[in-house]
This record gives sequence, structure tokens and C-alpha cells, in this order.
Amino acid sequence: MGRLIIDARWLYTGIGAYTLQLVRGLHDCGTLPVTLITMPEHGAKLAAFGFDILLSKAGLYSLREQIDVGRAARGYEVLHVPHYNAPVRRRKALLVTIHDLTHLLDGTMGRSVKSRLYARPMLQHVARRADHIFTVSQYSKDRIVEHLGADAAKVTVTYNMVPPHIYPEPPDRARASTNQAFGFSGNYLLFVGNLKPHKNVAGLLRTFALLRERKRIDHKLLIVGGDRDNGCGLRRKAAELGVFHDVVFAGSASDDEVRRAYSGADLTVLPSFEEGFGLPVIESMACGTPVACSNVASLPEIGGDAAEFFDPSNVESMASAMENVLSSESRWHEMQTRGFLQAARFAGSEFAERHLNVYREFLAG
Repeated sequence: MGRLIIDARWLYTGIGAYTLQLVRGLHDCGTLPVTLITMPEHGAKLAAFGFDILLSKAGLYSLREQIDVGRAARGYEVLHVPHYNAPVRRRKALLVTIHDLTHLLDGTMGRSVKSRLYARPMLQHVARRADHIFTVSQYSKDRIVEHLGADAAKVTVTYNMVPPHIYPEPPDRARASTNQAFGFSGNYLLFVGNLKPHKNVAGLLRTFALLRERKRIDHKLLIVGGDRDNGCGLRRKAAELGVFHDVVFAGSASDDEVRRAYSGADLTVLPSFEEGFGLPVIESMACGTPVACSNVASLPEIGGDAAEFFDPSNVESMASAMENVLSSESRWHEMQTRGFLQAARFAGSEFAERHLNVYREFLAG
């Protein structure tokens, strides 16, 4: 049987969550030897799973990664890259994960220099070159087939799983801990994710300001996650809307802080225009907190009958959905119960097994 190597250099954001889930799942299955390429700062964390480790300082989207990853994988029959930034000169079996086509489908990102000069051509090349493609929802699979011309038979859906650090904590204790950690007091609504335009945080701020103005809520809005490019503009937007002091931009947070933020919130809101999966939906549900989210992209698929849906381009629609949950105790508890059931669909070993089935096919060949 051949040998498998996985590019595990990036352990941040959604790609990192996926990669960690994969490494953990392969470890738990314990049936396949694996080598991991990772950055020095992640070496100890990944070594704990018992796999062979190769270190690389090559950053994502760099010329150096084309050289380093390609060279490291040269002696391995199968290379899996959990993103679209695969070595273009790879000759042996190449498996990739394309999480979403946000760089193509989102109007703002699609016009960016990065999208036109790197993301778009790389996605098109990888879709043609890859021997197999993993993706994280049926929605993403359909878009990959439609927009990249990939053969549907070589695209496997491997839904993300609820991470092991995500579970419910007592709400009052979690809320108090979150208040202390991020320097505010009282009840709050929650957004978890980056602040890129397709996440529609600006729309959430407008809706939050509207609900505050109408005195329908007395909550704070806690925003966990962030980046240098968009945080300042959103802070200015909050100030313009008159809610600057009611919005908490927490930035990045630890796994424990994120779990407590979910568990202590009254509602998690995900207003994205585009999502390949939408991990905060099932994470919040697994912590016992209802979710209001967009009715577009993959979110109806992931939220099922357990989320309150809205039109992300319509502030009134978003406000109505949030009010439907927050104004009715019976509705809140009904959604909590449904949420636990929905989150349970994204647990277990199926995630790793679907990868293993594909790995074995190429390793045996």
C-alpha cells in the first residue's frame, strides 16, 4: 500500500477546524499511517496524535509553499491539501478540499485582486488537476460542479463535525464568565466568524441598531473573531448607527472562551451571504443556544428545521427572525431542543470514514 501525506500547516479559522477534525478522526480510527506537514508552532500540538511530522515555514498562498509542500510530498503516493492552494507541479495522486467558492460567488470578494489573480485561476486549475475533491456540503459540491466544471463523481461531501471542545455549559455561569472575559455585562446576542464582507456583519449591525431603537431588546452584541482589514470599518459603522457602546468586538478567542460565549448567549446570528458550511450554526446548537441565520447558500442544509431563517439582504426580515426567537420563551426552548438534535447529526466517525474510503482507494491503486 502507498503512503499518505497531509498538508496541515494552517490550523486557524474554518480550514484549521476542518484539518484538526480530520487529524483527530484519523487518529481515533487508527487504521492508517499518516505524515503531516505543519508549521513549527503547530508541531507539538499535532505530534500528540502520534503521526510523523514534517516542519515547514512556508505561508499560505506563497511561492515557497509550492516548493516546500511539493518537495515534502514527492515520496508519497497520495497528497491531501485541505484547501485549493495545492502544488501545481504535483504528478502523483492529489486530493484537495474546496470548502466553498466565496472568491467566485461573492460580489465583493470576486472583484478583488487576490481573487482575479490567484483564487480564481487556482480554483480552476485544482478542479481540473485534482484526482479527487472533498467538500463540506451538498451546496458546495453543486457549486463546484457548476462553476468549476468538476465531475460530480470525483467530489465527496464530508460534512464538518462538532468539535470536541464544543458542548453546553450552565448558561448563567457561561454568561458571567463571558462578561468577565470580554469586559461587558448582561445578556447578549452572538456572532462568531471572520469580518469579511460576505459575512454581512454590517447588516447585522444595522439590524441590531433597529431592534435597540425600537426597544425590542436590551442585549449587547458580542462579535467573536476578526481581522485587520474589516474591523475598523465595522467599528465606524457601529458608531454611525449609535450602538458603538453596545457592540463588543472581542477579536480572537480561545476554545474555552468560544464555548462559553455560545453557552451564555440568548441567540447566535449568522447573517452570511455565502457559506460553504457555517460551523457556528451547529456549534451554537450543540451548546444549547438557538440560531437565526440566512436562508441562502449552505445554511438551510446545515440548519435544517432547527434554525430561524431570514433574508440576509433584508434588515426587517432579519429583525423579525431574531424577535421571533427572543420574544417567545416556548419558541426559544423548542429551538433549543431541535438544535440539540440537529447538532447530533454532525457527530461521530462518519467525517473521518468518508476521507478514509477515498484515501484507501488511491493508496491501493
